[in-house]
Amino acid sequence: MRSVTPVVTAAVLLMGPGVPAGHDTALTPAPRATTSPAAPAEVPTPATATATATATATATATASTAKGVTTGTASAGPSGGDGDGIPPAWRDVASLRVLPRWPRQASHVRVFVHCPPGSDHAIIGSTAFTLKGSRRLYREVGLGLSGRGLAHRAVSVSYSALPGRHGACLRCVKVTVDRRTRVRRIQVIGRDSAPLRVRRFSVRQFFGG
Repeated sequence: MRSVTPVVTAAVLLMGPGVPAGHDTALTPAPRATTSPAAPAEVPTPATATATATATATATATASTAKGVTTGTASAGPSGGDGDGIPPAWRDVASLRVLPRWPRQASHVRVFVHCPPGSDHAIIGSTAFTLKGSRRLYREVGLGLSGRGLAHRAVSVSYSALPGRHGACLRCVKVTVDRRTRVRRIQVIGRDSAPLRVRRFSVRQFFGG
């Protein structure tokens, strides 16, 4: 009995806690996790980068076209201008047109004007534009110009206008005002004229005649 007790005690100490008695199990080491090295990232070659950039630009252009967005310089107008409809050869030309060319007394005419760049006002004068009761035989009317140098308005031909041949004269001017002295300076940019003939008054013109 004395020899058996130390042997049982030694066996219990060797097995340790958590291991049931009577099982002879061998202690096996826990497996270690193995990590494989990460694969190197792919380096894009110049050909691949160029193809990618081209594909991106093409996709962007296609999307912009589908949405109706256009980029670049403004397209030329239908008559060869820079989008304003005025040909380049006509930009520096002062032009005056009066319709009709043979108005009657106590009627109206339509005045169409084009002035070169740099002018901001147009002045049209004629002896056919005299007002009733006025002592001035020559009357001038002014027009404000648009950004393209165009203007139009109606001008009355009074009953007191003398029948016969008249003329309408155009002056395209640039007006500058000195802020200190309030003195105006008028610079003439272009001139033009148009024939005009005044016919006698007729009642039939008010009845479609």
